[in-house]
Order: sequence, then C-alpha cells, then structure tokens
Amino acid sequence: MSGSSTNGPSAGGSVTGSGASERLRRLLGGDETAWLVDRARRRLEQGKALTGTVTLTTATPAQRRAAEVLLGRRAGAGSSLSVSLDEVDRILRAGGIAADGLREAVIRLRGPIRDLTGEKATHAADWKRAFAKLDALISERPELSGWRSWLESTGLVRRLATTAGEARTLLDRLSTVLERLPSPGTRLGRLAAETCADAHALDEGRPLATLALSAARALSGLPYASEGGADARRSAWAAVGVHLDDLSSFVLCLGLPGDDHSPTGRMLSAAGAAGEPCVLTLRQLLRHDTPLRANLVRICENPIVVAAAADELGAFCPPLVCGGGRPSAAVWRLLDLLAAGGATFAYHGDFDWGGIAIAAAIHERAGFLPWRFDAASYRAVPSSAPLSGQVRPTPWDPELSVAMERRGVRVEEELVLSELVADLKLRTPL
Repeated sequence: MSGSSTNGPSAGGSVTGSGASERLRRLLGGDETAWLVDRARRRLEQGKALTGTVTLTTATPAQRRAAEVLLGRRAGAGSSLSVSLDEVDRILRAGGIAADGLREAVIRLRGPIRDLTGEKATHAADWKRAFAKLDALISERPELSGWRSWLESTGLVRRLATTAGEARTLLDRLSTVLERLPSPGTRLGRLAAETCADAHALDEGRPLATLALSAARALSGLPYASEGGADARRSAWAAVGVHLDDLSSFVLCLGLPGDDHSPTGRMLSAAGAAGEPCVLTLRQLLRHDTPLRANLVRICENPIVVAAAADELGAFCPPLVCGGGRPSAAVWRLLDLLAAGGATFAYHGDFDWGGIAIAAAIHERAGFLPWRFDAASYRAVPSSAPLSGQVRPTPWDPELSVAMERRGVRVEEELVLSELVADLKLRTPL
C-alpha cells in the first residue's frame, strides 16, 4: 500500500455508474454544499465560466466539514469559507465522479441549465416587436414621442399586459386607434367599433382605453396621466374630437345669429331676440350641416362672462361663445361651423398655465386674436395669487409667457369681468 496521500475524494481508478452517482450525491448533494452548487449553477445560467473562487461569508461548522471532505484538506478557519471552483472541477474529473467536471455535476444534481442571457435577449426582442407598430406610427407623429418615453419609464404597458404577446395585440389595436385621432365629431363607441371590432374596447377600465386616453391627453397637450373622474375623461377625449355621447357634451353661447331654416338656427334666433344665453348640445350641432354665419366671435373661458353679458347687454350682446374650460366636442363643433361661415375669433381666458394650455389648443385649431389676453393686459391687472404649473408657450403673443414666468402670479378672468363686458357693450375693435 502506497504511503503517498491523494487530494480530494478520488483514491485510485475511476468510479462509474451508480457508484459515481452515489459519491456525487454524498459530496455535493447535501444541504451543507447546496450553496456551492447554487453559486455554480447561477454562473452557468449567466453564461459565465466555472473558474475562480466562491465565498460563503458565514459558514457553519457542518458546511466547513463538507467542504473539507470534498477538497480532501482543511478549508481554512474563521467564519468565511472560500472554495476554488477550478479545484472542485479537477477533483470531480480526476475521481471519475463527473467526466465533464463541475458543469456535469451541477446538471446531474439540479437538472438542465437555463440560458438566462439568451432568455433575456429573447424577452427583449419579443417586447421590441410588441411596440413595433406603435413605434412606426410615432416616427411619423413626433408630438407623441414624449408620451412614448413616458410609457417606457412608467412601465404602464407591462402592467396592463402580462406577456409580450398580449402587449403586441394591445399596442397594435392602440396604433389603429391613434391613426384615427384627432377625429372630430366621432362617438367613442363608433371609434372603438371601427378600429377594434368591439364597441366597448375603449370603455373606461379597459387596458386599451387606459392607453388610448393617455395618448389623447398627450395629443391635447395635457399631462399624460389621467386626472380621474368622468369630466376629465370626457374633456380629454373631446380635445381630439371624440365624444362619449352627444347629449352630455354642450356649449354655452350668447348673441349668435340664427336663421329660419334649421332647428338650431331657430333656437339661436329665439334666444338672441330674448337676450338669453343658449345651450347647444353636440347632438344638435352634429345635425346642423350648414355653416353658421357671423363676423367677429369672441370666446371666453368662464360662464360668468356670458352671465354678466346677458345681464347687462341682453339682446344687444355681440356673438360670444364660452369654452367652459377645456373645450368639449360641442365647443369644437360650434367653432368649426362658425369658421366655415367666415367668422374670425378673439379669445380671453385665465392667465394661468392651465388657461394658457386651453388657449393654445383653441389657437392651434381655430386661430384667434387676443382679447385682453396679451402681455400688456396681464401686467395691467393687480394680483397676488401665486402662479404654479408647467410653463407653456403663447404663440399669439410670445412675450406673454415670458411675462407670466417673470411675474409669477395668476390672473383669473373674473378680475377683468367689467372690462370684458365694456368691450362687448362698445363692440370695441381689436
């Protein structure tokens, strides 16, 4: 019998069959060596080589003894335990326990190795394909690029769709919806039916509706996240011409010329003769298919201006339309009919960033001259109310945005109510 010692558990020739499996189980299959096998498996799954040293920082005595049996020597002292993967691989090969070394041992003990790097690449490719149609659309709609980045940063799509396949179906439908926006005078159910073959696909609470509404808000210059509530939802859709129904969307006006040839024209004539404000629903305006004739039409943001004008001017008030905050589908329809009849517009609203966003939307779609809604008019009104929110451009008077940012106060329309009514009374030219 030789007096020389051997490293590790291989003493003599190779071990095959059930004997090799039993020795592998005893050396690496117990709880005390599970940490070592786990570390080796994690490296293989990540595509890394089984080289170098792995360390267990708080090793138990049993774990240290198991490592010493495996290595055939003392495994150091102290609380931490370090094991060379290269040494373990050599021992397993030399002892005939695993012909292909540590990799084979890990597979025999724990099953096939996952290719996590490949899975990650496949997963990323699947999600990229899910966004392909939407990204192609956005490449032609740069106004949606910020919204697209927001979708990525918030992970909204991944929360609404559990797999890339579900996301692709969802985003392909979303792209079809966005191709139709803005869509003036369209009912939401009809838009859903024509784009998704499902009249309820854009109903509140549906994943597609959540994404489509955020995109509608983006197209309207609104914050991408929904403010919540039916009114906010209705306003966001209305800003891209879509209405939830044609009776709850309405517009307030005063002094618009009517006619005797249509129901809407007769309503306007009767209201004008009585000097009373008139409320027109979207349903009425959609059924009125001829232009409304007017010259200069003034637009205000708040109903109080219409009420004050009716009180003081009655039947002598020149044409006045109330946007009512964020314009509804009915407001847009009325402005379109007036523009088709040759009208020009003058606008006044609140001097705050929300009011500026509303004005910008109207200016972009209908165009207007400022009605006491420029930098000089803003500076002339005393106010100490703090201005907050996101700075927005004022293309009808670029100096206005600069003045508001510098002064930092908001001026509500009610503060200049008497001046606005005086303009209407005197029919002051712009």
